[in-house]
Amino acid sequence: MRITYACPSCDATVSLAGVETAACLVCPRCGTSVNVPPDAVAWTNAAGGQVEPGEGVAALRRCMVCPSTELFLRKDFPQRLGVAIVVAGLAASCVTWAWQMLLPTFAILFGTALVDVVLYLVMPECLTCYRCAARYRGAAGSHGVFDLETHERHRQQRIRLAEVAARRVGSAASTAP
Repeated sequence: MRITYACPSCDATVSLAGVETAACLVCPRCGTSVNVPPDAVAWTNAAGGQVEPGEGVAALRRCMVCPSTELFLRKDFPQRLGVAIVVAGLAASCVTWAWQMLLPTFAILFGTALVDVVLYLVMPECLTCYRCAARYRGAAGSHGVFDLETHERHRQQRIRLAEVAARRVGSAASTAP
């Protein structure tokens, strides 16, 4: 399993491999270590029974970086690149449409859709944490697809925590002599 997450201290992108049995995740930039909860990974054999850590298949139960148990499956593909492909196809079809070239216009649109479908079928899936956006590649687990309600709940929580932190900083600055 490979994990990519933002370091809680320095906000650097950390990418580590083979973290299934790790007791802590260490940021190579600032040295901050994040303790991995002992119940984050469940080890099972082919029949589904529990086995010792390091044996069998590792199934992720919860995020290894934050205390969240809410993870979702997504395609491991950069969304901006996907949008750029669609925009490029749209722009090219608009140009051919303006030149009144009907067949090339539809060929470009269908070609763009075909590229999208092929990428969808070829790209692997990864698990992503709603709370801290950590990504787990090559991880097994019984997690569902993206849920907007869950995402919005975590987004609102981040906003509230940022507001509380800003108020604390503001009140600390006003009480200082």
